Amino acid sequence: MRTDIFARLDREPEPPKIEIPRMSRTRLALFGGTSAFYGAIVVAVLVSSWLVTLDWKVMLFRPYQQWPEVHATLDYFVVLGQRGPTAVMVAAWLGWRSWRQHTLRPLLVLGAALLLLNVTVGAVKIGLGRLGPHYATQIGSAELFAGGDIFPSGHTANAVVTWGILSYLATTPRARRYLSALSAVVALGVGLTTVYLGTHWLSDVLLGWAAGLLILLGLPWCEPVIARAEAMILGARDALWARRRRVAPVPVAVGGPRPAIYAQRGAPAPEAGPAAEPVPAEPVGEPVGAGTGAAATGGRTGNVRATLTQPRPHAVVRSERTPVTPAGSRRPPHARPYDGRLTGG
Repeated sequence: MRTDIFARLDREPEPPKIEIPRMSRTRLALFGGTSAFYGAIVVAVLVSSWLVTLDWKVMLFRPYQQWPEVHATLDYFVVLGQRGPTAVMVAAWLGWRSWRQHTLRPLLVLGAALLLLNVTVGAVKIGLGRLGPHYATQIGSAELFAGGDIFPSGHTANAVVTWGILSYLATTPRARRYLSALSAVVALGVGLTTVYLGTHWLSDVLLGWAAGLLILLGLPWCEPVIARAEAMILGARDALWARRRRVAPVPVAVGGPRPAIYAQRGAPAPEAGPAAEPVPAEPVGEPVGAGTGAAATGGRTGNVRATLTQPRPHAVVRSERTPVTPAGSRRPPHARPYDGRLTGG
């Protein structure tokens, strides 16, 4: 007996009508506020303000030594912020969504978000070149332009984007609220875990949260490009399928004409050769002693025709005869051994 849970796993008969998020005034306000916060964090680190002092205080506190009992658990939990494992998990879920809803939009949105994440976060990391807490060389220094790549935190930004995509693509307000809360908890937990493990400064995590949130808030601007990309991919797929159906081989007899193939290539079909003349059948032999004509048969034409049409008994060929074994010795008389008895007269 089927239940509603298993019924919802089936593919929908037709693509559902999904409301695509738009760049509303609220979203624009949040985008502007987050951008200002992002810029303030960068400036505070560049000028080595109180935020850098707070970074050093947290680092010297060494949380991983204060609570070592949770170290092993948090080592596994921080994997939820690594780009490779999280992208595979979320892509698998969104791939099923794409199949069920007859659309490539979930996968394309994920790809666009990860592309923006790599470009924006990677550029800032390389440009500022900040060293991590374990590689710091001078207490109180911001450790900028030293060849590092930890500002902003990639784990934190990736957790915000990857898990936030689920709430962005939710189709109901209730699912969007639940998934937003779940992604926020995961992103906060991953960011604080990197501070606990000593792999990031606190300011790295703050900037990572802001970077990931900016990408999620700016995704509606990418929706027209995503729609054009989906139409292009689906159009290419339909054209490929149509081409395959058009050139599908037609089963024909060996050596026979192939009108379908010649018609597709624009060449005339080959003309059929002259038909072979039928070979006349050999006349059926008559019984021995039968004459020719009605006179020879003595007026018994009907009997002769009946005799000719009746099946003749099958003659046993030589190979089908039962072999007969001769009695006695097969040696000639002169080759037989002499037994002392005289023969002959």
